[in-house]
Amino acid sequence: PKQWNALKLLNERGEFLNDAEGKEVLRIAEAEEFIYADIDRIGSYRKDLTYNKKHIDSILALDLVDTDAIKKAKFRVAIDCVNSVGGIILPELLERLGVAHVEKLYCEPTGDFAHNPEPLEKNLGDIMNLMKSGKADVAFVVDPDVDRLAMVCEDGTMYGEEYTLVSVADYVLKHTPGNTVSNLSSTRALRDVSCKYGMQYHASAVGEVNVVAKMRETGAVIGGEGNGGIIYPASHYGRDALVGIALFLSHLAHEGKKVSKLRASYPFYYMAKNRVELTPEINVDAILSKVKELYKHEEINDIDGVKIDFADKWVHLRKSNTEPIIRIYSEASTPKAAEEIGQKVIDIINELAK
Repeated sequence: PKQWNALKLLNERGEFLNDAEGKEVLRIAEAEEFIYADIDRIGSYRKDLTYNKKHIDSILALDLVDTDAIKKAKFRVAIDCVNSVGGIILPELLERLGVAHVEKLYCEPTGDFAHNPEPLEKNLGDIMNLMKSGKADVAFVVDPDVDRLAMVCEDGTMYGEEYTLVSVADYVLKHTPGNTVSNLSSTRALRDVSCKYGMQYHASAVGEVNVVAKMRETGAVIGGEGNGGIIYPASHYGRDALVGIALFLSHLAHEGKKVSKLRASYPFYYMAKNRVELTPEINVDAILSKVKELYKHEEINDIDGVKIDFADKWVHLRKSNTEPIIRIYSEASTPKAAEEIGQKVIDIINELAK
């Protein structure tokens, strides 16, 4: 649908342009520093329908994708592909992985989304109800371009989009020692899992391109974003729900647990998301600097806004690039504690803005 359309610009490696490259593209466009090609020199294109198979072949060839274990487990899987391209490739992937049965929901690639395409609990009532009927062991939900992966447990409860990466990282680190990366607004549980294996966790600025840059810098073996984005360098440096599904099913087959029990084996954290709207004349950077000064005795990361890490919780403040808004993400071991630290910082910001 046109209201959802946008452009994603990638480089010759199939990775998103970084900040400098993106700015250069905008500069060229704004300055009109280009010459239109003559009609007989506009180039050509070719149609190749083999790339789904090629990508699935590459996933099945990964050392950690265990198709034998998946086949032996006889998994019943449900999928919600929001009537986009996932409806084409997910069924093929699951068949090639050896999944015993697939329940398909919204898999007609019409582009007319059956619900809000963001794979969040509030949008996924239909697949959650399907799972409550006992028809599947796990449900996979993808966004329209299949780079985000959410999961639903066998009892119809959400697995938690923050824990998609945590679970896959647990499996990868068990077999491949190495560093991990996620962005500053992602759950602390990835750091906990990394520490369990004696590995180093690193945080990046928000955005896939920033996660990839930090992964390259640190030699990370797994990384991604807390919105369900899995980046597995052994496959490629980009978020890919297909790789995430293959690795998660391998993990689940090896563990031999129900999905809800696997989720319960990881640290429980709860996240709160808030925002403060300020007047246009307010200097947002000055506000962030003052908050940083107030918490100077805590662990601070300022590569992307201000993140304050406490012993048992954290709060991350990010300013909007287009509006006088500060977004506030917080996480703690209880929902109440997550809301409280977020609200405390909101109160401080409002006081500083007077």
